[in-house]
Amino acid sequence: MARTGPGRAYRHGLTLLELHDLFPTEAAARDWFAAQRWPSGRYCPLCGSTRTSAPGGVLAYWCSDCRRRFSVTSRTALERSHLPLRKWALAIYLHVTSLKGVSSMKLHRDLGITQKSAWFVLHRLREAFRDTGPVVPFAGPVEVDETYMGGKRRNMRNATRRKLAHTGRGPAGKTAVAGIRDQASRHVRAQVVESPDRATLHGFIQRHVAPDATVYSDEARAYQGLPFSHQTVNHSVREYVRDQVTTNGIESFWAVLKRAHMGTYHKISPEHLQRYVDEFAGRHNIRDHDTLDQMTAVVAGLVGKRLLYQDLVSRKASLAASE
Repeated sequence: MARTGPGRAYRHGLTLLELHDLFPTEAAARDWFAAQRWPSGRYCPLCGSTRTSAPGGVLAYWCSDCRRRFSVTSRTALERSHLPLRKWALAIYLHVTSLKGVSSMKLHRDLGITQKSAWFVLHRLREAFRDTGPVVPFAGPVEVDETYMGGKRRNMRNATRRKLAHTGRGPAGKTAVAGIRDQASRHVRAQVVESPDRATLHGFIQRHVAPDATVYSDEARAYQGLPFSHQTVNHSVREYVRDQVTTNGIESFWAVLKRAHMGTYHKISPEHLQRYVDEFAGRHNIRDHDTLDQMTAVVAGLVGKRLLYQDLVSRKASLAASE
């Protein structure tokens, strides 16, 4: 691909025709998933044995040690899915190439499945970006900021507006999200927080930033007293960049997240917001990779995770019952 094209032309993308050629049959899709999951050789995800064979069938592999069948989706977030792997491959492609996300309505039309199934598919794919490993602190310098997610008050239900009538303007009724961007790697981490107060933000920053790192923020009082080398930009007097001191990078990440909220999803429930935040942070962190490498990263991130539909809807149902 030409390096003089618009956008990130140095990346090797994947056209729809190339995608079709890569997954012409269900067997080809299964072989691709197997190659991504077991790049160093197949092993049994149930017991770890390498004494496996491929007799075929729905559960295509057999373990000679634990004497059980397994598939490429066993012990992953895709386990027990009835969707063909070709459709999962297309869903992953759309998931990583749609910079502002893909809606469940679009996915239901593109894959020929119900909207309910498409919604579940997207949440399972978001599991790939949920970080379950140890936190490796950013070396810095880092940019820190917080934002609020939620709809406009005039678009809320009458009952919700009445609840917020005496809570003032601005962030009332919205959900706070704290974020950090490492200027060296340009990676982002973000987390939904109960309140963007001093204790919460200080704790979030200390978990994700090395002790000798330099921290850049705006002039908000919550950032005062940070136990780091700390510099600020004064947004109240329209100061946004001073030498290397800026928060423009993390604010650009917020802009993409909010555009997705307004233009793609329209409504994001607070109980699911962290999943969307993980998705956008994860996709941001692999945006320089080739498209196939991004798809491989998603497959790798799905391993060892499990998400059941009842777990997705149970909390939402309980919250609705409590209102």
